Amino acid sequence: MATLIDEEFGVITLRRSARASNVRIRVAPDGRLRASLPLYAPVFLVKRLIRSSRAQLRELLAEQHIDTHFEAGMQIGKSHTLITRPTTARSPSVKRHGQQIIVSLPQGEDMQAPHILRIVRDAVIDALRIEAKSYLTKRLAYLAEQHGFAYEKIRFSHASGRWGSCSSNGTISLNIALMKLPFDLIDYVLIHELCHTMQMNHSDQFWELVKEGDPEYKAHRRALKKETPSI
Repeated sequence: MATLIDEEFGVITLRRSARASNVRIRVAPDGRLRASLPLYAPVFLVKRLIRSSRAQLRELLAEQHIDTHFEAGMQIGKSHTLITRPTTARSPSVKRHGQQIIVSLPQGEDMQAPHILRIVRDAVIDALRIEAKSYLTKRLAYLAEQHGFAYEKIRFSHASGRWGSCSSNGTISLNIALMKLPFDLIDYVLIHELCHTMQMNHSDQFWELVKEGDPEYKAHRRALKKETPSI
């Protein structure tokens, strides 16, 4: 099945159909974006739709994860903790204070209610983005220097079904949900994407590069399949 790679959304599957009259994009069961288009429609129509609909696509992807579970005392990323406290206010609120994400709940409110989950998730995304920009930026630069890779720039996202991706121009996009993973799995993803700066495929040569940077990559790859990049 044909695919295209977007710097923000990662791999997008292309599905041609004789029944399709126009280009449509939706979220596939695996959490990634899938585009359907007429049999002979040029791929640039999909790219144009993505460019003009980024905000809507982010919302579409975010809606798929509204069932995320949050609870008091939960660790968020590597350095944040979720705290709940009662409030006399009529509406719930969430704020980040230092390394704490503080959820203020009115009496009778449940943090698992969809409208509260949405605002908690927004705060969690902010916290993970701060951690990702601090840690992943430095770690990627370190691993690139250690193993002789070069990349153009780094981008961060959360609206993606992938942990990371690398474009043909050397831009590495990383999902801020990486901060949920153990450090060894984070390194595996970073090395994986750095190797794509030399091999834009998953050939034997690509995996040999990965092995040089991460001798335990097979175990890390298996472990990563048990995790999800959603927030």
